[in-house]
Amino acid sequence: MSPRRRYRRSSRPIPGKEHHVPIRTTDRRRGVIEDLQLGTEIFIEAVFDFFHKAAHLLLSPSEAFEIISSWFSSKEDYGDDVSDDELVQTYTLGDEDSSLTERTVTSLYNTDTRTCQDVITELGYPYEAIRVVTSDGYGLLLERIPRREARKAVYLQHGALDSSMGWVSNGVVGSPAFAAFDQGYDVYLGNFRGLVSRDHVNKNISSKDFWSYSINEHAREDIPAIIEKIHEIKTSELRLYQPNVEELEQPYKLCLLSHSLGCAAVLMYVITRRIDEKPHRLSRLILLSPAGFHEDSNLFFTLIEHSFLLLGPVLSRIFPAFYIPTRFFRMLFNKLARDFHNYPAVGGLVQTLMGYVVGGDSSNWVGVIGLPHYNMDDMPAVSFRVALHLTQIKRTRKFRMFDYGSVGANMEVYGSPEPLDLGEFYGLIDVPVDLVAGKKDKVIRPSMVRKHYMLMRESGVADVSYSEFEYAHLDFTFSHREELLAYVMSRLLLVEPAKTQPVRKKGMKLKKKMETAKTEK
Repeated sequence: MSPRRRYRRSSRPIPGKEHHVPIRTTDRRRGVIEDLQLGTEIFIEAVFDFFHKAAHLLLSPSEAFEIISSWFSSKEDYGDDVSDDELVQTYTLGDEDSSLTERTVTSLYNTDTRTCQDVITELGYPYEAIRVVTSDGYGLLLERIPRREARKAVYLQHGALDSSMGWVSNGVVGSPAFAAFDQGYDVYLGNFRGLVSRDHVNKNISSKDFWSYSINEHAREDIPAIIEKIHEIKTSELRLYQPNVEELEQPYKLCLLSHSLGCAAVLMYVITRRIDEKPHRLSRLILLSPAGFHEDSNLFFTLIEHSFLLLGPVLSRIFPAFYIPTRFFRMLFNKLARDFHNYPAVGGLVQTLMGYVVGGDSSNWVGVIGLPHYNMDDMPAVSFRVALHLTQIKRTRKFRMFDYGSVGANMEVYGSPEPLDLGEFYGLIDVPVDLVAGKKDKVIRPSMVRKHYMLMRESGVADVSYSEFEYAHLDFTFSHREELLAYVMSRLLLVEPAKTQPVRKKGMKLKKKMETAKTEK
């Protein structure tokens, strides 16, 4: 029986638990409470052991005399007593293999540092890691579950405070990445800029400069770099495996599945690529709880909106991004997350508080913060500008690009005094779009997803659908939902890996549409 089949039998969700993360059978991670318990037990045992040995020596004076005598014996004499046959070969960790040192440190702190690669390979799937460098110098990790000969591919893009781990965290039977691979897709897992590790070509870049980006950069830098890398890989591989596709500019079909903030960036990407007369290379968009409209939100987000608008200039200098800055506190966070899982009373309290904070959203918050990508070595973060961008969208009630705060700055970037209103250009979307909302979602309410849908319909998007499920915001990625997974796969399978025609540019028409929209505005 293959490892994958063995896992299929053992990885079904436990009744009553909506979140399931595949773990090693040897996983012995501890939380803070368990560390305290273990430390207390070790201390008590050491105290009793001390008194036990002291009493033994008092009752055995000859043995005590031998021990005291041994303290004054020379090292040379001691070494002579050991025969060559008794010598044991030892290995100093870190002398030749640095990874051994890393494993020792991980064992010492007893935290989970598994990566997306670990989860994928442990389940018996192939894996590739590809470094992508954006035009503005950011290094991105593009991960792949490869099917080199496949003429259909899917690119999965996460949302805020998330990573590629979200698409594989439910194991074989509940993760979109594995389901797509099993259906014959070449699977790519994108990671936005914004990790604590700060991968950048400029190794001396300041914290302020590194975190100086908004959703604009996710859409105009990250996604184009990732998709062009996918195009480069797929084109070269298919021409190698299938020489008869050489005359085609794009010999494959690429679908995109995204969640929350990732959806807003994807829509911005498609529209701006069409305006710039560049191919976006996508065949279908499946958008789960897409960001972009946020005026129908709860009190918590309204308070954040007013705070950012009033204190933005001050906060941006103090907090260029929202993340845990040191390894110690990230380790502590990781251990506390473990306690939330091991102690239902504590976890239930945190779950309830988180639910109230975001207006009653019932997502499995405790399960999410316990995922391995929230570890001491690295952690997803949100830049201040991304948060400010979302605040601007909420205030203006429009899905707009980032407002740089002055007419001059906006003119330099957009050629107009105000940022581009993306909703006015929905008519440029030329691929099928599937919008999915959660009835229990209190972060991005169904009314806001329907607003995307109505604008697309009014703008003449030829093929757009809208669906609702009984889910909260994080259920779309972090919970095992067979109904949702079946729906996603049904939409992907609508795109056939059939004849791909060369891309035809319609630049003049796009420019005229954009100029007409600006004039009317």
